Amino acid sequence: MQESSSVGELARSLKAELDRYPAGGKLPSSRALVERFRVSPVTVSRALAQLAAEGLVVTRPGAGAYRAEPRPDARPAGDTSWQEVALSADAAAEIVPRAVDASGVLVTLAAPPPGVVEFNGGYLHPGLQPESAMAAALARAGRRPGAWGRPPTDGLPELREWFARGLGGTVTAADVLVTAGGQSALTTALRALAPPGAPVLVESPTYPGMLAIARAAGLRPVPVPLDTEGVRPELLTAAFRATGARVLVCQPLFQNPTGAVLAPARRAAVLRIAREAGAFVVEDDFARRLVHEDAGPLPPPLVADDQDGVVVHVSSLTKATSPSLRVGMLAARGPVLERLRAIHVVDSFFVPRPLQEAALELVGAPAWSRHLRAVAGELRSRRDTMAAALRLQVPELALPHIPSGGYHLWLRLPEGSEEAAFVAAALRAGVAVAPGRPYFSAEPPGGHVRVSFAGVAGAAEIAEGVRRLRTACDEVLR
Repeated sequence: MQESSSVGELARSLKAELDRYPAGGKLPSSRALVERFRVSPVTVSRALAQLAAEGLVVTRPGAGAYRAEPRPDARPAGDTSWQEVALSADAAAEIVPRAVDASGVLVTLAAPPPGVVEFNGGYLHPGLQPESAMAAALARAGRRPGAWGRPPTDGLPELREWFARGLGGTVTAADVLVTAGGQSALTTALRALAPPGAPVLVESPTYPGMLAIARAAGLRPVPVPLDTEGVRPELLTAAFRATGARVLVCQPLFQNPTGAVLAPARRAAVLRIAREAGAFVVEDDFARRLVHEDAGPLPPPLVADDQDGVVVHVSSLTKATSPSLRVGMLAARGPVLERLRAIHVVDSFFVPRPLQEAALELVGAPAWSRHLRAVAGELRSRRDTMAAALRLQVPELALPHIPSGGYHLWLRLPEGSEEAAFVAAALRAGVAVAPGRPYFSAEPPGGHVRVSFAGVAGAAEIAEGVRRLRTACDEVLR
């Protein structure tokens, strides 16, 4: 049983027994709880901490845990209905209302109910995360001189240098800002590059988290369709001409959700088209460290080919490590870097130094390259397992492209199928998938779902999840 499950079960058991003890009464010792419930001391400690956080017990170092005094009667709830008027009144004066819709993000962050196969995840399964290496890196980082001091606002020089070397070209550490993950970097970039009400060109389909950022900032996402070779230059030219946009957001490598890679001939075209439009390209390079074993040499980031400051580059360590290692970066050249720096400082001051130090320790250790090789092999194996199972068991779900990087597949439902009904049927069958609608900034051309092979335990769970998708298909598509 996983540690987190044991903690939750023990906390529930202890909570059910609290009425046996008077207020202020002492609970059994940690040693007694370990022996009785056959769990580790760490599990007992975390379960008691959970109850303490809920105000049910009080822990006293060296003395034990005690039932907390009863809480005073809660005051009646206030009337918050006035907020509906206050929050909507400003929208009347806004050119583009700042709609904050996090549903497309939450579907990949929310853990499904127990027993449900997690095909909706956006991160590596704990079994794929470099947990031992991260623990060792964090321990070493904590011993570094000044580890808990205030870091430079731009980030530790050594970490900025490491990020810059990975980009290549003429990018230097002076062009890099360390951010609290990729989402934070995208937020800073869009706020810096476009005023409220402005159009911003986005790939269609594209990452829902970026669409949520744009809409929350009052921007107007304008879709530019793509194919298996990335965004289509002729449509990009037309979109810039029609909208007057000054920003394009794209994912040139293993695009989310399609897995497309921007073709070599289109790379120069995208930079040229943006330069002629006087526009910036925000390059979200989220999946470079999630390359599959059979991918072959990767193209460099767009920023490495950019001499004129067109590209604002975003990437992070999070996807290849852990959702809690929120360390990312922004790279840019020219006056825009000062604006990015100012917004970044105002929003977050700086990324906590212990986290930056731990990231440095992690990427500088021999275990880092071993981890990336292991992930590349495992992702390839899982991709092949899922693709083969889908084509064999649920051929109704079209799989137009098999990527050589990233952690998911993009499936199209049969013509006329109801996407929401299929997603709900899949959940009833015991498998969670990400609906396709949030990936489109306008009306989608059909029903889609995204299925991830990175967040599950392995091949057996992938096979079981696809079997459950067959059940959902039988319910909805026939």
